[in-house]
Amino acid sequence: MRIFLGMILGALLLVGGVYIYDSQSTSTVANGQAASANRTIVNWDVAASEWNLLKRRAHDDWTKLSSK
Repeated sequence: MRIFLGMILGALLLVGGVYIYDSQSTSTVANGQAASANRTIVNWDVAASEWNLLKRRAHDDWTKLSSK
């Protein structure tokens, strides 16, 4: 059980660290080609839309399973 808790905590720390790093980086959209060296690691808009899609699918599947 400790191993799984450690894996979950490690994943959360990794995502949190990347988010903090990306939030301190400059955006290539805001600053043009000069900011290409400081691009963010994750495209957070795409990640948010994929997360919302996953939540919606899980909710729909749960509704199907619970209605049987």
